[in-house]
Amino acid sequence: MNIFRGLIFLAGALALGGCGKEQTPPASSPPAQSANPSGGYLGALAKGEQSAVKNVDTASLNQAVQLFNAQEGRFPTDLNELVTKQYLSKLPNAPVGMKLNYDATQGKVTVVPQ
Repeated sequence: MNIFRGLIFLAGALALGGCGKEQTPPASSPPAQSANPSGGYLGALAKGEQSAVKNVDTASLNQAVQLFNAQEGRFPTDLNELVTKQYLSKLPNAPVGMKLNYDATQGKVTVVPQ
């Protein structure tokens, strides 16, 4: 009976010990995303916010340009004319690293990189 217990102990030790076979370490998980706004979740949020601001500002500016055109019979010569003729109280700021681009021939406002 002692031999039987010894064999069971040996089988258990081999099973737990891996039979002397070297095990490869598990694949490492990807590094945690940092709170750096240039990447990861927070970076995506910042880019999403910039995109939303850009879309809202251009939509409101283009709407003011179209209203100006309907009432004045022409497109404004520049965006400042929307303020001087009181179609807007002030021009919105472009997102960081961007600028407002106005095409007076088509009456279209876009936001482009500086």
